[in-house]
Amino acid sequence: MKDRQPFDIARLARQASQATPQVAQLSTEQKNTLLQAMADNIRQQQKMLLNENNKDIEAGRAKGLTDAMLDRLLLTEARIEGIASAIEDIIHLDDPVGRLGDFSERPNGIKVGKMRIPLGVIAMIYEARPNVTAEAAALCLKSGNGVILRGGSEAVYSNRAIATLWHQVLADTGLETAIITIVPNTDRSVISELLKLNEDIDLVIPRGGEALIRYVTDNSRIPVIQHYKGVCHLYIDEAADIEKAVAILVNGKTQRPSACNAIETLVVHRELAGSFLPKAAEALAEFDVTIHACPKSREFFADAQLATDDDYHAEYLAQEIAVKVVDNYEAAIEHIQTYTSDHTEVIVTEDELRGHDFIRRINSSVVMVNASSRFSDGGELGLGSEIGISTSKLHAFGPMGLEALTTEKFVVLGDGQVRK
Repeated sequence: MKDRQPFDIARLARQASQATPQVAQLSTEQKNTLLQAMADNIRQQQKMLLNENNKDIEAGRAKGLTDAMLDRLLLTEARIEGIASAIEDIIHLDDPVGRLGDFSERPNGIKVGKMRIPLGVIAMIYEARPNVTAEAAALCLKSGNGVILRGGSEAVYSNRAIATLWHQVLADTGLETAIITIVPNTDRSVISELLKLNEDIDLVIPRGGEALIRYVTDNSRIPVIQHYKGVCHLYIDEAADIEKAVAILVNGKTQRPSACNAIETLVVHRELAGSFLPKAAEALAEFDVTIHACPKSREFFADAQLATDDDYHAEYLAQEIAVKVVDNYEAAIEHIQTYTSDHTEVIVTEDELRGHDFIRRINSSVVMVNASSRFSDGGELGLGSEIGISTSKLHAFGPMGLEALTTEKFVVLGDGQVRK
């Protein structure tokens, strides 16, 4: 019997690269028509998607996946509708491709400006969330890019089902299905090979746990947009409104603790600790949140564990939080700057000058005053669905939407000028 042919990721990448110019040349109207067809397809095939997702959930439980991972993996009727709606939101966003701007006239009469253009082929390497397969592809299509999607083994059935719907839409329009390529092989070795294909892939965006992102960053020949983890801080200032503070804490920690924009560390000014922490403890207890408390805050929580330095570095992604009481505002700033992952930081204060100072001094990708960290999301910030979050500061910083998936080329308009 003949040996099976090895999986050829290089061939898939080459096909994606060759097909991508098709999508780069589509008009805004053509791209929006494709996106609407996909949103409609998702709604029509809801039952099929739920059935395929259930296979992933059953396999995940058998493998002992954590509750947080299973939550990221799960599709429901509401989440499927959310995916379709997210694609429709992208339709309504301004198309950055071809946008001209910043023209200035040089002394010799030439006019110099810039035009937004697609990046090329983007490789997405991600874990668990099947919605990424739909929404990342939609963002890449709208921004004129091809995309190679390599999801994790835990979501293989869901990802293949969504890819099938994308390919139906592309084929019905006469476009190459390689514009949206799903890597069917989930072996880790495929990632290693993919990261070497810098001639056919222009950018890699990993989404998942810190170990995955570090592996991609350390082994890629292709530029990588990454954020390693989301250690998001909530600082309760001495001038905070306690009711606002409790509401923002509960929402930021408990609404969806598996998300990277969930609060992981609560920092409290000592002047407000006695009045705020009992209410915070009562509110968090309703959600069975595990508390890792510093010596100054431990007395306010029943069954709190003593926080260690590792707890302040931790991204729990669960109903779990670290608590730190600080002597003053400067100590709060120092704590956040020491343990930040550059994702999202929040201050609750009624002191407007203090809020502005916090914004100025904290240089994470998203800084908030009196609002839940859960708003640190592309859709909530007006970008439509986000393809990822960058904390690397080069090219993009924070949630990445359509414009972050383009770059600029120089455009020069002349009237026969020659250089002397």
